[in-house]
Amino acid sequence: MRLVLASNNAGKLAELQQLFAPLGVELVRQSELGVGEAEEPFRTFVENALAKARHAAAATGLPAIADDAGLCVNAFGGLPGVDTAYYATQFGYPKGDANNVRALLEQMATVDDRRAALVSTLVALRSADDPEPLIAVGRAPGEITREPVGDNGFGFDPVMFLPSLGKTFAQLPPDVKNSHSHRGQAARAMLALMRANWL
Repeated sequence: MRLVLASNNAGKLAELQQLFAPLGVELVRQSELGVGEAEEPFRTFVENALAKARHAAAATGLPAIADDAGLCVNAFGGLPGVDTAYYATQFGYPKGDANNVRALLEQMATVDDRRAALVSTLVALRSADDPEPLIAVGRAPGEITREPVGDNGFGFDPVMFLPSLGKTFAQLPPDVKNSHSHRGQAARAMLALMRANWL
């Protein structure tokens, strides 16, 4: 099965390709099919993921899958949430992973409650008009470190510490990260939904 991935994020594509390989699902980035980014005007992960999946399916005629993910920090009432990708821009930095980490550590410099969770919501559609989207959510709770640790991964991986493993996501090899990450959890749930409903 060929699915268009409603994202141009190379990190997401690599992670999801590895996770979906057992089903024989081939993921193709929307940019490879000439599809631009969708609008993401909503305040919840599920609404934005659904908008992205519908956009990609409508533009390509293929089944589509979209991921909307972000960091939810307890001390900030769950923010940055859906604004995670643009977090740094709120503080005058250019958009990008390194600047997001820098801005987060600056904003949390005097915060003692370091609890946070990385959340991933996957939505899959058979077509743009599919009335029954498959929805899977993964949540990886942890704590924000006071400085980046580790060289693997992307996004907030260097500052997301997992007490159960005693390491940040950026310190984990990809297979271990995928078995614990928000996106790994969501992908495994989505695979089960696809097996039950589509295959």
